[in-house]
Amino acid sequence: MRVFITDLQAYNEGHLVGKWTTLPMSKLKLQRIIHDVLAEGEAISGTRGHEEIFISDSEGDITPNAHDPLFELNKYVMAIQDLSEHDLLKLNFLQQEGFNKYEVLENGIDSYEVEIYDYRGTQSLSDTYELLAEDLTEDGVFGFIPPPLQSYIDTTAIARDLQFEYTEFEPRVLGRILS
Repeated sequence: MRVFITDLQAYNEGHLVGKWTTLPMSKLKLQRIIHDVLAEGEAISGTRGHEEIFISDSEGDITPNAHDPLFELNKYVMAIQDLSEHDLLKLNFLQQEGFNKYEVLENGIDSYEVEIYDYRGTQSLSDTYELLAEDLTEDGVFGFIPPPLQSYIDTTAIARDLQFEYTEFEPRVLGRILS
């Protein structure tokens, strides 16, 4: 992930002073870059006491907020590098459900009971919720259904009901928080 770290005071004074930086990196290196951006801002604007930075642009899979704490964002990017694809989906789902991404990683992604169903690789034309209904039926979640009766199961109706429990938070990916 790349972010453009910008000197806030210089920006407010009409100067765009900043630097593109690739995260993650060591805390010491990040401190040096912030120091250099603020020093350059002071030199260009002719004022002293520059202390605040913000993220004015970014590139990558993560879209940070302008005032995300940079050191927290750096730790976050470092932490998600080690996550599995399933855990990344889980993190994205929790964020969409209103959880703070930094707190989730701090608490440990496994401390959240979340069900994720990923149908992105499925070539079926069925609705994502219908795919889930079919899977849950096959897995026996609704009890044993004798083979002669399976063709009578209304997966469309089940899919409609599942929309109250599951959220499609990415195309063809469903999730829900378990109580």
